[in-house]
Formats: sequence, C-alpha cells, structure tokens
Amino acid sequence: MTGSDEDWLRDGLDFEGADRGLWVSGVDYIAGWRAAREAADRLNRALLGAGFELSEVRAVASTDESGRGVVRVAGRLDAVDRLSVLLEGISGGDGGVA
Repeated sequence: MTGSDEDWLRDGLDFEGADRGLWVSGVDYIAGWRAAREAADRLNRALLGAGFELSEVRAVASTDESGRGVVRVAGRLDAVDRLSVLLEGISGGDGGVA
C-alpha cells in the first residue's frame, strides 16, 4: 500500500485515458494479434540471424485499441544500443535521411 487514505490505489498514478487497453466488444483483436505475431516472428528470426539472443531483445506482438496489430521491440539497454548501431550502419548513419 502506498498511501494511508482510501484512495491509495491511485496515489501517483495517472488514470486519464484509463479506458485505453480495455477490450471493446465487437473488435476483432485476434486477427490483429495474429498478423502482429507473424511480423514479430519474422523480426525475431532476423534478430537471431544478426546474432542477438531473444533474452536480450525481442519483438512482441500486441494490438492497439482498434484491433490493429502492433509489434513492440523490448530489450536490455545494451542490446538495444547494439541494434541501433546495426541499423545506423545499414542506413549510412544519417538517420535514414536521403
């Protein structure tokens, strides 16, 4: 428990927009998640091929509030830094600006 009054569950937490993340009836989250899972699997295979361990950095499938597939990259800071260096090398180090 973080607070002494009856509102201790909200102490220090921003609850604006708390309805985000709640499932909406009629939205097909499964289809979006399946598409995201396929993309995350492809990215994870590419990360493995580039020498990363999935315990260091990995792609994770999810959906947004409207059911569209979303892929998030999660990882330890050192692995994300190594991935950034790899991607900067591919882009020529200019941030992708031509």
